Amino acid sequence: MTAADAAPPNTDGPTVSILVISYDTRAMTLDCLASVVAETTVPHELIVLDNASPDGSAAAIAVAFPEIRLIASPENLGFARGNNVAAREARGEYILLLNPDTLVLDRAIDRIVAFAGRTPQAGIWGGRTLHGDRTLNPGSVFGRVTLWSLFCRSSGLALIFRRSAFFNPEEMGGWDRGDEREVDVVQGSFFLIRRDLWERLGGFDLAFVMYGEEQDLCRRAARFGARPRMTPEATIVHYHGASSRRAAREIMTLKARVTLIRRHLPAWQQPIGLFLLGFWPWSRMVSGGALSRLSGRPRFAEAAAMWGDVWRARAEWLGGYPAAAS
Repeated sequence: MTAADAAPPNTDGPTVSILVISYDTRAMTLDCLASVVAETTVPHELIVLDNASPDGSAAAIAVAFPEIRLIASPENLGFARGNNVAAREARGEYILLLNPDTLVLDRAIDRIVAFAGRTPQAGIWGGRTLHGDRTLNPGSVFGRVTLWSLFCRSSGLALIFRRSAFFNPEEMGGWDRGDEREVDVVQGSFFLIRRDLWERLGGFDLAFVMYGEEQDLCRRAARFGARPRMTPEATIVHYHGASSRRAAREIMTLKARVTLIRRHLPAWQQPIGLFLLGFWPWSRMVSGGALSRLSGRPRFAEAAAMWGDVWRARAEWLGGYPAAAS
């Protein structure tokens, strides 16, 4: 059975189950939920899991949206586990993962569900995201990690030729996200998947504490025949309102990438990939320092210092994530 083999139509429940995992983003979460309610007409259910937010999010959500399914977790389960728990409550034909720091624009959920109906072979679907100032955020979809993409990043080619699809394959450089395409990975802030496929995959792998979980899911789904697709017709705003300190974020990203290399690159490529990945922060630190000295621009010095912090913390990320039980 492949991802193109559609499950029987869901006649008893909603078409799509919308999952929102919140933590300490009360105002943004309330705005997100209001946009879902205002902009969504397809039969749906809204399931919110609050990760023990200290800002009173759960209580505020319960008052403002008494009709939704609210799971007030007594502990912070994180993104991956939170979605896995919330998905157990889902009854829809599709599951939509939606970040709490987003706004749904112009019937985006209706549009992405309709897109899924037109392209059932994909199994996973994504849309277009905008920054808060309504400029394009290209990170809604991206390419998978390969030896070539790792070489381009570690050598600086992906940075120098950012708009080149050849030298910047993970960011799919040069594509303005203005047309429909097959992609390797759909980012988890606006991520639609058939519920039967999600369940067959067991949801997110809980080894990925932060970052990389949707890339791992998409790569595993590809083995079942899924071919994720993106449409610009479904557009949301993604504020990234709860982002972490950049050095800490890069450390977590590298930890996830080590795990992805070990899970999804052929065995003979893994040592080369890990070497290239380990070289990346060192090269960014050195090049940033050189550019700072040559240009005198503070932003290069700041970047060099940040990447220096990441390089010195390599013992934290070189081992990747340990396996975790579901």
